[in-house]
Parts: sequence; C-alpha cells; structure tokens
Amino acid sequence: MKKVWLITGCSTGFGRALATEALAQGYRVAVAARKTEDVQDIVSAYPDTSIAVKLDVTVPEQIKAAVATTLEKFKQIDVLVNNAGIGYFAAVEESEEAEVRRMFEINVFGLAKMTQEVLPHMRKQKSGHILNISSIGGLRSFPGVGFYNATKYAVDGLSEALYKEVAPLGIKVTIIAPSGFRTDWAGRSAKDTTVKIDDYASTAGKNAGDIRGYSGNQPGDPVRAAKAMIDVTETEHPPLRLLLGAAALKGARLKVEELKRDFETWAAVSEGADFPKE
Repeated sequence: MKKVWLITGCSTGFGRALATEALAQGYRVAVAARKTEDVQDIVSAYPDTSIAVKLDVTVPEQIKAAVATTLEKFKQIDVLVNNAGIGYFAAVEESEEAEVRRMFEINVFGLAKMTQEVLPHMRKQKSGHILNISSIGGLRSFPGVGFYNATKYAVDGLSEALYKEVAPLGIKVTIIAPSGFRTDWAGRSAKDTTVKIDDYASTAGKNAGDIRGYSGNQPGDPVRAAKAMIDVTETEHPPLRLLLGAAALKGARLKVEELKRDFETWAAVSEGADFPKE
C-alpha cells in the first residue's frame, strides 16, 4: 500500500496542489482545511483514498481530532505536511501585536502542535517523514515582512533540532523553502498593516507593494513543487532543507556569502571573546 499523507491547509496553494498530486499518484491522503467544503472537490474525485478533515491548527481539539480521524481511516500516518500558514505585510515598527501573535499561532505554534500530536504514532511505527513548509524568508529576511520572517526562522530552527532528535528513531524531517510561487500567499492569505509610517515607504512599503503586485505572476509552479516534495519523501536520504524556485536558490547562496564575509572579517574578534588559552 502507498503511504498515508496528512496535509494541513489544503484549501489553496501548496496544500491543494500537493493533495491533488499525491492522490493522482496513488497515495492515501487526509486533506485538511478549516472548511471541509473547500476541499470537497478533491476528496470527491478520490473517494477511496482520501478523506476531508476539518482542521484549524490554532484549535488543539481539532488537531487531536484530525490525527485521530486519519488514523481511524488509514491506520497510519507516513507523511505529515505542515503547510497551513499566513503572511503579514508591515515594517517592524508598523506591526500590530494582535496580527503578529495570530501569525505566530498559525505559522509556529500550530505547526509545533501538529508535529507533537503525530510524533507518537511515527515513533511507534519507527518511520515517517515530516515536511515543514517554511520559506526562503526563513533563511534570508526582507523589508516589509520582518515578523513573517521571524515565524519562518522559528520553523527552520525548530525543524533542524527535530531533525537531529528523531533521525535515530527512523523519522525524517525536511524544511521546504520556496521563493515566489503562484499560490494565494500574497493574495488573500496575507494581511496588510493599518499603521503606515512614511519613513518606511521606500523600504518596507516598496517591497510589500512589489510582492502584492506580482501575485499571480510569480515564476514558481505549485504543481512542479508538489511533485518535487513527493519525490523527496521517496528518497532514501532526503535533504534537511529543500529550496524550491530559482530565486530561493539565488537568495540562499547570497545569504551564505554574506554570512561567510562577516564571519571571516570578524573572526579575530569572535575568537578573542574567549578566555585566553593557557
């Protein structure tokens, strides 16, 4: 039998593309969304191998129920995809606490709780693969999305630690780091701040406007990304981090160069902070 997938945030974007592609390839899939009617077309096309699961990752009871329903239907969970997430456009100073906290609840704490709920079953199986949908913004920060970057840096840090904790248990972890894809992230899935400070118009304001402006015209293809993610789960030695999109690869390489430049330039100062060697 093909693997069982549990995918969060399937109403649009990567979640929808990934659920559809996995089902087309013969996998069994729990298709999770806050409103199950949004994914009814997907499960109706694959009634024997899919199930619609109501899931808001900020509601612990729904997380428990989603995992229990998946196990009741398919008896196992082989791949967990933590895809549910939102964006928020604002300079750091412009950012509204309520919106930032909401984003952290979804992007970080919801992802963490989903992972914690599924891990006991993967440990019992001595197998499994967790795909955490992050962003190139979890490696490289951009003006106008600072707190969004912060959530994705948190996802990357959590995932890297988890990778090291569960590898001896037969469980794999991969961080998915896309650049611009034709999903709904820059559309209805991201909010704008209501606080505007003119001093940030040429930095945060411009970048946020640029991102909004090319929504629907990004170079990334969600279907190709979905196929790449599926391929990764069938690889014996998957990467800890999978960059998706030419811009993601370019941005990551630039970040490595920036880090190396600072590290080497300030190496003597870094080493000089230790107690002198006797």
